[in-house]
Amino acid sequence: MQVNVGKADRFVRVVAGLAILSLFFFLEGGERYWGLIGLLPLATGLFRFCPAYSIFGISTCPTGEAR
Repeated sequence: MQVNVGKADRFVRVVAGLAILSLFFFLEGGERYWGLIGLLPLATGLFRFCPAYSIFGISTCPTGEAR
């Protein structure tokens, strides 16, 4: 896996992932499980790899930035 998520993109993904994941703790009933969708942006931010970016050939990472 090659890094394809830059610093700003990474920050936004981690913050958004945590915000969405927090819904798991605030919602009740079956709706609370929608908060687990926050794991996706959180994981892509932490691992700095987005499979969708890879498919479409997108990279927000500068060329000299290493893992």
